[in-house]
Amino acid sequence: MLKVQDFRRHFPLIEQSQQIYLDSAATTQKPQQVIDAISEFYTKNNANVHRAAHQLSARATAQFELARSTVTKFIHARSSKEIIFTKGTTEAINLIAQSYGRNQLKPGENIVVSMSEHHANIVPWQLLAQQTGAELRVISLTPSIEFDLSQATTIIDQNTKIVAIAHASNVTGIINPIEKIIAMAKQVGAITVIDGAQAIAHLEVNVIELDCDFYAFSGHKLYGPTGIGVLYGKQEILEAMPPWQGGGEMIKRVSFSGTTFNQLPFKFEPGTPNISGVLGLAAAIRFLNQFDRHALADYEYQLMQYARKELLKIEGLSIIGDISNKLSIISFIFASEHPSDIATLLDQQNIAVRAGHHCAMPLMEHLSLPGTVRAAFAPYNTIEEVDNFIRSVLKSSTFF
Repeated sequence: MLKVQDFRRHFPLIEQSQQIYLDSAATTQKPQQVIDAISEFYTKNNANVHRAAHQLSARATAQFELARSTVTKFIHARSSKEIIFTKGTTEAINLIAQSYGRNQLKPGENIVVSMSEHHANIVPWQLLAQQTGAELRVISLTPSIEFDLSQATTIIDQNTKIVAIAHASNVTGIINPIEKIIAMAKQVGAITVIDGAQAIAHLEVNVIELDCDFYAFSGHKLYGPTGIGVLYGKQEILEAMPPWQGGGEMIKRVSFSGTTFNQLPFKFEPGTPNISGVLGLAAAIRFLNQFDRHALADYEYQLMQYARKELLKIEGLSIIGDISNKLSIISFIFASEHPSDIATLLDQQNIAVRAGHHCAMPLMEHLSLPGTVRAAFAPYNTIEEVDNFIRSVLKSSTFF
């Protein structure tokens, strides 16, 4: 069983702030271990990687590639060659769309996403469809805001080449049946792209067991730094893909008569990488590995369930996506009040939540909502903070 203070004490902002932070679905706070890793790089080992012959560069390079091995083990990939460092989930998905998709899709073929996707898993595919003449198809949702699997079986067909879905919704926290969707895609020979941005901090991910072709996530939702992310791809697919961006590091030889490209993973990592971000991400993974991941997930889920029970006692409040198979996220609305007004009142009471469409405008249009208020719970939150949150929501609801 998790002792919350054993987790919470590692987060200086959480410990020092007067505000109750319930916006971890947007970005998590950072443990001291991550802050120290970034600081140590710049104070003791600051040098470029893979290039110079001096000792500083050698140390930085060794730490950088050790970090890649840490990520490899964390998601159970077969090889560190399958781990590409990116700026985040958004860049990773764009890389797949432009490097894989533009060379594979043609008119008459289709890409499948779901109604509940984040914009980062919609817009790159829209652009790809425009560039190639392919069709973008959308898996609809049931009244409980879950994937309509019966419809999915009809829209994923022999002309489907890419199926791109989130592991879990960033709006509702609903965990999607990605195993079933991956199996459907395999039956028709389509590749699968899993947006793991929201799930990676909460669920243990084994890409071999999932057998997805690509899995993408961001460091800043995993207690790591901003501006760093990971694209996992099966080695044989990555080997066949051309580079997306050109520059230093991703080449073997450059001449005006032609260029030969570097091996994996460097083929997809042009220019000087976010070295401190990579080291910070590895530190975040090592930090998480100190704890029982199941205990962390159970604790934050219990917080969410307690908050759910108390919120539903408030007159006029409705929870969007109120099912049991979800992460520790609650999106709620008041029938007569705008979500931004509620969030502003909560902020005035030192409660940090998110309000708006959460970069999921198609889902909001589908639900005929202007947005929701979203509270996201993490293992550094306490039951006392949840009680304060509930009291503040009640007070805000009576203000109007």
